[in-house]
Amino acid sequence: MKIALIGYGKMGHIIEKIARERGHEIVSIIDEHNPEEFDSPAFASADAAIEFTIPSSAAANVEKCFEKGVPVVSGTTAWTDRLPEMKDRCDKGEGTLLWASNFSVGVNIFKALNRYLTRMMNAFPQYTPRMVETHHVHKLDHPSGTAVTLAEELIEESKSINRWAEPAEGVTLDADTLEIDYIRSGEVPGIHTIEWDSAQDTISITHSAKSREGFAMGAVLAAEWLSSKKGFHTIDEMFGEIIPS
Repeated sequence: MKIALIGYGKMGHIIEKIARERGHEIVSIIDEHNPEEFDSPAFASADAAIEFTIPSSAAANVEKCFEKGVPVVSGTTAWTDRLPEMKDRCDKGEGTLLWASNFSVGVNIFKALNRYLTRMMNAFPQYTPRMVETHHVHKLDHPSGTAVTLAEELIEESKSINRWAEPAEGVTLDADTLEIDYIRSGEVPGIHTIEWDSAQDTISITHSAKSREGFAMGAVLAAEWLSSKKGFHTIDEMFGEIIPS
């Protein structure tokens, strides 16, 4: 298939490598230096675009894909306030989008474990959850999009946790609030740990990425899956075929 890349940083280069290894053709590469490429015949010929950029430009990039009729997979985080608008446009037939905070197969298995463990913990109110996410120093947003997704899914399954918040000096979080702390260190691709703590013991689950290739592979798989679809889709739809709820 023909793929367009929007964003050509570290992730863009890895996505390009994996896409080519899977036999795909990269017909267009767009970054901040050549936005006029959105208007090129090459971009319009793409079966799908993969967008990994920055929060301030993600919505505009997705809208450009809509205008050109190119299905788009977006992995940019921290712009979810615009997603309802994008979903509405997709529902009206104005575009095709699959957005996810994380495309890793392992992370999506981890999400399923998080939901299952939370349902179990409803029977044991003595345990209190907490989350810590660690990423490389170049990641500007916090908490990570994956952490927010994990938190939202935990809240949905929990009978006692109703919101999440980052810790603040001198502020004690309410008992119904999930604490999400963050660490920025070196070149860490991504570590997410969810702890359930009681006076007697602590239960924790962790996903630790070894490289960015897992995220890139998932993004290419999503582009392959999305190329024949219309409307708004989620990574859960794609992985739902192989990972039980």
